[in-house]
Formats: sequence, C-alpha cells, structure tokens
Amino acid sequence: MSSGTSWTKSLFVGLWNGINFTRKLIINLIFIVILVAIIAAIMKDDSSISVPSGSALVLKLVGDVVIEKHAVDPIEEFMQEAFEEEQDAPEVLLQDILLSIENAKQDRRIKALVLDLHGLGSAGLDKLEQIAVALDSFKESEKPVFAIGDYYTQNQYYLASHADHIYLNPMGFMLFEGYGRFGTYYKSALEKLKAETHVFKVGTYKSAVEPYIRDDMSDAAKEANKAWLDAMWSQYKSSVAKARGIDQSNFDEKLDVFFEKFEQSGGDFAQYALDYGWVDALKTREETLQDIITVVGENNDGTSYNAITYKNYLSIINPPMPTIDTFNDKVAIVVAKGGIANGTKKPGEIGGDSTAKLLRKARLDDSVKSVVLYVDSPGGSAFASEIIRQEVENLQAVGKPVVAVMSTYAASGGYWISAGADKIIAAPSTITGSIGIFGMFFTFENTLDYLGIHTDGVGTTEFAGMGVTKTLNPQIGKIMQRGIEHGYDQFISLVADKRGFTKEYVDSVAQGRVWIGTKAIEIGLVDQLGYLQDGIQAAAELANLQEYDTQYIKPSLSQSELFWKQLFQKATVMLDGALKTQKDSSLLKLVKTVSADIDKVTKLNDPKGVYAMCLTCEY
Repeated sequence: MSSGTSWTKSLFVGLWNGINFTRKLIINLIFIVILVAIIAAIMKDDSSISVPSGSALVLKLVGDVVIEKHAVDPIEEFMQEAFEEEQDAPEVLLQDILLSIENAKQDRRIKALVLDLHGLGSAGLDKLEQIAVALDSFKESEKPVFAIGDYYTQNQYYLASHADHIYLNPMGFMLFEGYGRFGTYYKSALEKLKAETHVFKVGTYKSAVEPYIRDDMSDAAKEANKAWLDAMWSQYKSSVAKARGIDQSNFDEKLDVFFEKFEQSGGDFAQYALDYGWVDALKTREETLQDIITVVGENNDGTSYNAITYKNYLSIINPPMPTIDTFNDKVAIVVAKGGIANGTKKPGEIGGDSTAKLLRKARLDDSVKSVVLYVDSPGGSAFASEIIRQEVENLQAVGKPVVAVMSTYAASGGYWISAGADKIIAAPSTITGSIGIFGMFFTFENTLDYLGIHTDGVGTTEFAGMGVTKTLNPQIGKIMQRGIEHGYDQFISLVADKRGFTKEYVDSVAQGRVWIGTKAIEIGLVDQLGYLQDGIQAAAELANLQEYDTQYIKPSLSQSELFWKQLFQKATVMLDGALKTQKDSSLLKLVKTVSADIDKVTKLNDPKGVYAMCLTCEY
C-alpha cells in the first residue's frame, strides 16, 4: 500500500515539476524577449534621435491634457508602446507641451510647427488658454504654424484657431456645440430598486446629491450652472474670434440660423467651415503634405515632410534623467490633482495623507523657501481636505509662504485646501467656490425585504447595528444633519478668517454655489487672475527671492524604482510606437458615464461621511 502511495505521489510530483518547469520557461522566455527589446532600444545610436535641420515639429497630442499624469507602471507603459496597444485613458502633460513650444521657438533647427490635433481629448479652458498663448509667442519667431485635421472638435479648434493656416479635409467636419452641463439622474431607478437615499446637506446650490434624489436638475442648480457656463462660453468665443479676426456673431448658436447657412453651403460641413471663415482651405491629406513640404522639404526617404515628432523632441529637450540645480533656493510646486480622498493615493489623485506628506516634505527641505500648491480638483473628503489645509498652515508657521494656483477646478474641497494660502491665483476660466458640504448614503432594507432577507438582533446602545440593511433611525438622521451644519459653519468660518470677510458675507457667496474665475475675483474668493508661472513669481516675491530654481515635490522613489522607471522611459522613447485614439460607440460612452457616476460614489471614503465636493463642475 505504501509502495502504491509512493508511486502515485512520485507521479503527481513529477507532473507538477514538469508543469512548473514549463511555466517558468515560458515566463523567462517572455522576460528575455522584453529585456532584449529594452537593451536593443537603449543600445541604439543616440544620434538616431535628433532634430533634423529645417524640420517641422509635429505637435501630435493624444489624450487628455493634465497638470499631473495618473501613475502608470513603467513596464505596462513600455509594453503598450512596444506592441502599439491603445491606452485606456492617455494623458499629455501641460508643462511638457508648453516646454516643447517654447523651446521650438528658439530652436534654429525647427522651421515650422504642425498641430495634429485629432487625438486631443479633454482639456480645461485654462489649459487651452496657456497653450494658445505659447502658440502666439511661437509665431513671433516668424515660423509658420499649420493646423491639419480631418475634423475638429471644439477643444481642438480652440488651438487650431491660433495657427497661421487651418486646413480641413474636404470630407471633414467641425461644429461648435458650446458648453453644457447635463447629468444622469437615478431617483426613479433607485426607487425601483427599493433603495432608500439619505441626504444631509447645507446650501441652496449644493447640487452634488441631486442625481440621487431627483430625476431632473433643480431650478437653483440651473441658475448657477447657466451663469458660469455662459461666462466660459463667452471667453471661448472671444479668444477664437480674436485669433481668427472675425466677429463673435459668426458663432451659430441657434439651430435655424445654422441650418440657413448650412443650406447655403450645400449641406456640406467642410464647405460651411470654409465659407464662414473657420478654416483657410479644404485640402486632402496629400495636398496638406505637399503644402508643408514646400516649407520644410521632404524627409530622408521621401515619404513625408521633414519633421520630428513631439515625443522625440521632448525626449531630447527634457530627458528623463534628473537635472542639476543652478541655485540653492527653491520655489517648490506641489500638485493636488483629482478627487480628494482619505488616506494615501498615487499621482493623479489626491490623498489626504499623501498630499500632506508632500507638503511636509517641502516644509522640512531647507532649500525650499516658498511653495506653490497647484490645484485641479472638484473636492471630495472634508476630513482629507482639512488634513491638507493643516499642512499648508504648518508651512506658513515656519516662514514659508504658500501660493495656491487654481487650474480647471478648485471647487468645494479644492477651495478648502486653497483658502488658507497667502495668495490665491485662478485662471479666468477656473471653476471654484462651491463652498458647502454634504453627506449621503443608501440603505437597502426594502430591497432585502423584497428578496426575503431581514436583519435583526440586539445591542447595548441605540447606535448599535447601524448599517445599510436597516432602516435609518430618525434621531440618527438628525444627528448627522447637525454634524453637516457644523461642518458648513467650519468651512465658512475658515474662509471668513483667511480671506478677511464676515461669516455672513461668506455665507452669501457660499451655499454651494459655483463661480467662474472672473467672477470669483470680483467677490473676493481669489486675489489674482493668472496661471502657474504667475504663481511661481508670486511665491518667489513673498519669500524675497531674486534667484531661484523651481522643483516639483514628488513621492520619493527607491534607487531601484528610479532605475527601472528611467530605464523603461528611455526604451519607450526609442521604440516610438504610435498610439491610437480610443474609438467608443455611443452605447459604450453611456455605459462609461453611468459607471463613472457609480465610481465617484464608491470612492467616497471620508471617515465621517462628510464631503466638500462639486460633482457638477465638469463641462
């Protein structure tokens, strides 16, 4: 019997060893292939990536423009690039775009700039404004800027309007939709699921919870949203009209007016764009190519015009290796981008602990004399927002001034973390304010009852047993509402104290109402209109600095992590794969919208369930 058992055991052990050997062999072979690819890329002659003389810089922007990218595993990024796989949500760093345009203006090897914008995704108007300013500055070098496209979205056209030559494919398309705020509402769906929604809030305009308690937008929310949307649309039209040298009345905002013009253009979108001055010419891809060749010549193999890609150009002027500081004194930049959650988050999101840790890192660095808090956030956890604000206060306590610079959003919790800064700078189009808080959760006692599931038991206090499976005790609801009211009082007291107002005044401009930057400065919520560079200058002046370097404060990496990151970054640049834009069906977009709404709720993790967040600030 023991002999049989031994034989059987040996058989299975042998089979397992064989399977395990095969598994390791396959994994090792894959690793070797990847390693060889990396080594081959790195060992390539660096001269293969150079700026051709008299070439065009092709600014092919693929993805959303952001002030900080989400953390991506460098190996995953390398594999996507190596096999030309689509990224789920590609991102382009605003500062990289600005650096490339500014450098190309001075670069004698660059003879022209080509805007290939068909892959450009979302971008806040503040970011588009800064790129447009850089493009206008580039044109001062008397180098032409070409915008080429088969079509132009509204965001894409904003940048294209600042080109010297705008070309559209004869079969192309462009249309101005304007700005809107249309949400998905779930009240009836939740009722059909027999879910109970419990909402606690302060503020007439605090509409973040409306999608879960209504089937439409309230009149107060419509009033507030319409005000900032109209202001933003006015800014868009003003900039584009000025860039194109046309009157703002050329924008067709009424369907009957548009249709009349569309009819006169024979029902042809491309011809309509040409007839009314939105583009300079209708050209096929080949005609566009030949036109640019007349300026910069052909490339070496004669297949296209003489050019360098944005990615390769950036790798030359901004290599991944660390730079050497020129001055001892520094203005530090801490980026706070994304929703604010409790705990630790990776770059691209704000964690109360992780962002506070970055601010503390700047505080403990003797070379840092002042700090810019660069905010792009609709808010989130009130607790996490306060943890970050406390660290701002700690910086000021040791004599390091803090300047808050607001990007696309700095609303609700985003304003909370900015309010205590020595100076607040917002872009003209920044969405800010939304000073208010709320609490919300669901219980499913009726849903479970319908399924025949019930909760029962005993506890030593009336607090015991609270949860999503039981009916909310009305007294508990009163306690939570009182806590929310106290939190709102804390918020407006903070703003009143830091901004030098009375609580009554702050309450009059608060109540959860959203304001655009140009209005926010009028009512005293911000001090100046501007962008990051203005914030850096202000921070230097507050610290009495004449000569200084700027430094982004980032999470510390181990030597091993830094090595692998730089290794894969360099290999990725060498491979220079072509990323493709994501194509989504309308149904898939709807599913993603609903999924994103659910994701926003599931990420709410404030320990007290109290949130300073603007869920309606997106446009």
